[in-house]
Amino acid sequence: MSLPEPLRRRLGSFSRTVFTDSRGARPPLPGERADSEIVSSLPLQMSLYFNVYFFPFWWLSSVVMLQLKYAVLSDYYKFILVTVMILASLIEIIRLYLGYIGNLQEKVPELAGFWLLTLLLQLPIILFLLFNEGLKILPLERSVNIIFALFLIFQVIAASATLKRMVNKLATHFRLNEFDRLEEHPVREFYSLS
Repeated sequence: MSLPEPLRRRLGSFSRTVFTDSRGARPPLPGERADSEIVSSLPLQMSLYFNVYFFPFWWLSSVVMLQLKYAVLSDYYKFILVTVMILASLIEIIRLYLGYIGNLQEKVPELAGFWLLTLLLQLPIILFLLFNEGLKILPLERSVNIIFALFLIFQVIAASATLKRMVNKLATHFRLNEFDRLEEHPVREFYSLS
């Protein structure tokens, strides 16, 4: 199961715009092939692995804490908290899937989607759950949200660095392919003076 093609193109375009190194990528060393470098991130993958095991614990503790404090919350905070829990759960499942696929298979659009979901949706939701005192935050809830926020902050930084490396590798690979095509089919003396 992969992303729809229009979404893949848009995320790929976004990634090339944001993460391309304008200084250019280094040329491959002698004897090194441009496409042999592995650019997936081990720290990011380890973080995703531990996050997969932490998420059910976070979800269970958040649901239990919601059950305990539900009676003392105002009506609008009840609605907001239930909605946030549902959204955070759905976003987290999608986000972890995109992170795994994007990092392990070195797919830029999926990793860019992971990065955007983390930065624009999941991190603000967790910070809302962590810092909004109107939610009557309990100690267990605060501690699991702090751990979750640390996971997210690390993943934003690691995914950004990984995306930059992936986009530079793809740009280098594209330039080398264009150069090879020019060598195979040279342009005729278009700029000659005669």
